[in-house]
Amino acid sequence: MFTTQVIRDLTKDFPTITGVRWFNLFILLFTPALSIYGLLYVPFLLKTFVASVCYYTFSMLGITAGYHRLWSHRSYNASFPLQFILMLAGASAVQGSCYWWARRHRSHHRHTDTDLDPYNSERGLLWTHIGWMIFESDLRTGPADVSDLRKDPLVQWQHRWYFYILTVFGYLLPMIIPGICWGDWRGGFFFVGALRMTVCHHSTFCINSIAHYLGSTPYDDKHSPRDHLVSALLTMGEGYHNFHHQFPMDYRNAFRWYQYDPTKWFIAGCHYFGLASHLRVFPSNEIEKGALTMKLKALKDVQDSLKWPVPSSELPIVTWETFQEESKSRTLLLISGFIHDASLFLDSHPGGQALLTHNAGKDMTASFFGGIYAHSHAAHNLLSMMRVGILAGGVEAPLEHILPPGQRLFISTYVGTKTKATFS
Repeated sequence: MFTTQVIRDLTKDFPTITGVRWFNLFILLFTPALSIYGLLYVPFLLKTFVASVCYYTFSMLGITAGYHRLWSHRSYNASFPLQFILMLAGASAVQGSCYWWARRHRSHHRHTDTDLDPYNSERGLLWTHIGWMIFESDLRTGPADVSDLRKDPLVQWQHRWYFYILTVFGYLLPMIIPGICWGDWRGGFFFVGALRMTVCHHSTFCINSIAHYLGSTPYDDKHSPRDHLVSALLTMGEGYHNFHHQFPMDYRNAFRWYQYDPTKWFIAGCHYFGLASHLRVFPSNEIEKGALTMKLKALKDVQDSLKWPVPSSELPIVTWETFQEESKSRTLLLISGFIHDASLFLDSHPGGQALLTHNAGKDMTASFFGGIYAHSHAAHNLLSMMRVGILAGGVEAPLEHILPPGQRLFISTYVGTKTKATFS
């Protein structure tokens, strides 16, 4: 009963399931099973461990630098030798042909977070991580332009011969290298082959799942992609996914120099040695605009949570006579055309009550703005909260007297052709 409920909770956002992709299910279950068996019963030699890490890097770069950044996004140009190596490396990860992979990824970017997105994050973490690959559903992948991939002879060659290539580079070569070089055939099969492939699978799957759930949205929050170091560590630098979805043609996933993106470093290294060219980058000015927009949005939320002075348009117009009469019962001060009620501030005034009560009913503009004391920005902000009216027929005050410091950088929002601000 408990297990059934857990399954229901995990799959509650799934689309209607119409079948099972048995081959995919077999690969995604059998490979981890082999890995677990190997870890339990096969000695894990140091040389084999190093070979596993190296071959994992080879396979992952085939996906991240090849399938993803080169063929899905055309973020740089690669020489034929580099293309060929990345094509073989991508096949060794056993995640589909380059054409199949890039077709779905382009659709993902075009239809992000909708049911035309093959790994729609709205369908839950389990669906985006693995469910979309092992189940047939009533959803259909949205259209995407792959005319360039149809015309690419290397992409089409790999697509036609994919199962032969993956057999050699996904299963046989990982076993043959340790077997011939240091006699560890079993370690090659279970660790360089199965375990490496399992980790490759789920590292890549994390790009579709974890990178849409874990982290921050420093460039845009319209869609689900997020930036997080953990995701980057799991995915060879693909974890700065919020950046990537905003600037998909950029060969970098990590814009800042200190962010972890070994795929970016690999591509830059290939460029240095003449194997790659035309590394595409989005203008830094526009990237910083995106970052600024999100910072302003966060500040706008803080701004909206604070109390601000009553807008001038909502304050009553008060005659001089009324001001004088009301000052007999309240501590009203005239500063820059605004009438302020300082009655509740008497006990807190640093200069003492007498200074305020003695000047009730008077124009204290010159005194407040340096005649007696050059008040701080905090004092100006606090004074503006005491406004209760505007003196009729008063002289127009300078803008810096009208707007307290806290509102001089006020964030406005635009609705249609109108600007919405609360201080006017």
